[in-house]
Amino acid sequence: PGARTLSATGKGTICNMGAEIGATTSLFPYDEAISRYLNATNREKTAEAADSVSNDLQADPEVEEDPYSFFDRVIEINLSDLQPHINGPHTPDLARPVGDLREEATTNGWPLEVSAGLIGSCTNSSYEDITRAAGIARDALSKGLKSKIPLLVTPGSEQVRATIERDGLLADLEAIGATVLANACGPCIGQWDRQDLDDGVPNSIVTSYNRNFPKRNDGYASTFAFVTSPETVVALSIAGKLDFDPAVDSLTAENGQEVKLSVTVGEELPAKGFDSGEKGLFKPPPSENSEINISILPESERLQSLVPFAPWDGNDLEDLPVLMKAKGKCTTDHISMAGTWLKYRGHLENISGNLYLGVVNSFTGEIGTGIDITDNETRSFPEVAKRYHEAGIEWVAIGDENIGEGSSREHAAMEPRFRGCRVVIARSFARIHETNLKKQGILALTFTNHNDYDLIGEQDRISVIGLESLGANKPVQVVITNPEGEAVNIETNHSMSEDQIEWFKAGSALNLIRQKTNS
Repeated sequence: PGARTLSATGKGTICNMGAEIGATTSLFPYDEAISRYLNATNREKTAEAADSVSNDLQADPEVEEDPYSFFDRVIEINLSDLQPHINGPHTPDLARPVGDLREEATTNGWPLEVSAGLIGSCTNSSYEDITRAAGIARDALSKGLKSKIPLLVTPGSEQVRATIERDGLLADLEAIGATVLANACGPCIGQWDRQDLDDGVPNSIVTSYNRNFPKRNDGYASTFAFVTSPETVVALSIAGKLDFDPAVDSLTAENGQEVKLSVTVGEELPAKGFDSGEKGLFKPPPSENSEINISILPESERLQSLVPFAPWDGNDLEDLPVLMKAKGKCTTDHISMAGTWLKYRGHLENISGNLYLGVVNSFTGEIGTGIDITDNETRSFPEVAKRYHEAGIEWVAIGDENIGEGSSREHAAMEPRFRGCRVVIARSFARIHETNLKKQGILALTFTNHNDYDLIGEQDRISVIGLESLGANKPVQVVITNPEGEAVNIETNHSMSEDQIEWFKAGSALNLIRQKTNS
């Protein structure tokens, strides 16, 4: 029943954040809030169609009355008991109530002074979110308070930007010192030219983004990023410190008076409707029958034509060196960093210069470096991968638990394949990254025995055998051979369907599509 009290965009935020804890998908039943949102965003026909079959878009009455009889696990959340939370640093799944952060930050030595507050991104920048944040700003200004730190606002869309500007919400935020950025991913994905601090200076930031992995926002390994709601970001920006609980703590106004911030209630939808903002931002794609000539300058650093990956030659993969063995968390940010690398998204060779730069080497504990087997020198992972590629050496990568969590970015699979990766073996995969690896023709295997991860040494060679009988739901045999020639056979599993096995054989999913199109 509590779900019916949430707005459509509130539900969207929860569904979006579900990916951060490894959920394959997140669903809410259709209700009046979703219908209101569809009607408010010029999708009346969609709302009408959904309304006509609303009973089919909701849980059956018997399921709602007794969910324990239908689901393996049921978690009940009393929305009335929830407190504002803040998550991090360095991972979005390290959560606690805002009021508990003071003790934890002090114990762990996290910087208590907040150096920046950031609101926005795709997840927490709806009209309702901004009304709550602006409400805190209005209340603070009326009590003689302003933000003590840079407060950056990234509207989630042109429609939201135009609407909150029309309704005075941007002005409310700017009045306490906020700066409004372009409608884009912005600092959430590293598009932040930070100049107030240098890398190496420990500092804390608070954001309403959905991810806070190391170096993600500003490229600084020394930044401790915490994720929370937009209104809490504003409150902590006004306080300028992490050890502030807006629910109970007071602040000193300019006149020396002790004041408390008041709780604000957001507006689900704009009373005047949404303002679509600037026109002409959408350019429809050309018709299917049009002839398109794509011309790329040979000297371009941003664009490069893709060359199809080679198909499987029908042989087993033998004596592959271990380029990388990750320890602990290995997100797509660790595999393919964003930030300054984003300009190379259209140039696979250049963006491959970020490959595995954030990965913790399980053999050394160092970040982003490993052994080059051609001369036993230590180099950055992307440099080693480039040298292997140029020498025609194919290789394998080893992952820990849930490798590839976070963003669904395809470059985290394209780059390894481009540089010669044929196999990734892990204790477990994040679902989307696993699928992306399959699409690029990389074998994504999991250890049947999780402890077999520990058997693989830095100088070992990996062979994947019996591939001529590769099939759905059939284990795959792997041979680990150490430098002394001693071999250990282990069993691995995969989740490929028969169709996905054809991707591997063709060299990639695109190769298979091309084959079928041309046949």
